[in-house]
Amino acid sequence: MQFLGFTLRNNLFVAPMAGVTDRPFRQLCKKLGAGLAVSEMVTSNSLLYGSAKTRRRANHDGEVEPISVQIAGADPRMMAEAAKYNVDEGAQIVDINMGCPAKKVCNVMAGSALMKDEPLVARILTAVVNAVPNTPVTLKFRTGWNRDHKNAPAIARIAEDCGVQAIAIHGRTRADQYMGEAEYDTIALVKTRVKIPVIANGDITSPQKARFVLEHTQADGLMIGRAAQGKPWLFREIEHYLTTGALPPAPATVEIHAILREHLADLYAFYGEDTGAKIARKHISWYTKGIVGAARFRHAMNQLTTMDAQLAATDEFFLARAANDRIEYEEAA
Repeated sequence: MQFLGFTLRNNLFVAPMAGVTDRPFRQLCKKLGAGLAVSEMVTSNSLLYGSAKTRRRANHDGEVEPISVQIAGADPRMMAEAAKYNVDEGAQIVDINMGCPAKKVCNVMAGSALMKDEPLVARILTAVVNAVPNTPVTLKFRTGWNRDHKNAPAIARIAEDCGVQAIAIHGRTRADQYMGEAEYDTIALVKTRVKIPVIANGDITSPQKARFVLEHTQADGLMIGRAAQGKPWLFREIEHYLTTGALPPAPATVEIHAILREHLADLYAFYGEDTGAKIARKHISWYTKGIVGAARFRHAMNQLTTMDAQLAATDEFFLARAANDRIEYEEAA
């Protein structure tokens, strides 16, 4: 797929998720089938550029191109400076966050709260586009502020007029948070109103759902977030289904074990053992969610504080299931 001057493996995008889409996760998703991965958002507050957290979020060493970095903020000047900073640090695409519904973001009128102020949206987009004239700028937003104010079509037109080169839309409003089901009619409407690429996002949890959303919205691509947590091979499965029309077999037990072990090794190396072990807990929990007998394992895992202990427990858990070629899941999962 050709996208903003880059050749991508496909039209499947990893959604930016705070605390999740760090470099190890992005690299793994790209290896397992994603065409592009957007970094977790980086603050536009220049006072935080030197923080360890921000430096890690801006670390793209060895990452498969293109490098897409998301910035968040509400001040046009600061957002422009953040864009220039990240391009200087290696960003090849600058993505603007107007989709995050978190209170700590929206309370400072950033994220999806910006959708309430369309003139401010235009000023921010214009400032960022002008600040990095040789770098594509993209925008992620929601269908609206609430269900009575679905202004995604208006935001999309503003974005196109300001020089934004692609947009991604989550099929919920800011008020919806992540509750209920995503709707795709608004995304389909936006697709008819603009000429720039439109990426559909929200509740894309299976290959079949991926095909439905593409057909329903006529979007140019799909962005997948929470469904890939603990299941990064979802991109590979969707790619196979969209290409062949056939569902691939689920990954074997030994492969899931190997993928998780690789992911853990990258986390420990990236964050250091102490922080890496803390970050690893949530990923181990996601990988084992719904597996028969995993509840007790996850509870015990949360008590472990070292890399060696986590690896030993993970190995024991999967080796006990190695006799079965495929992982057995609880019916409710």
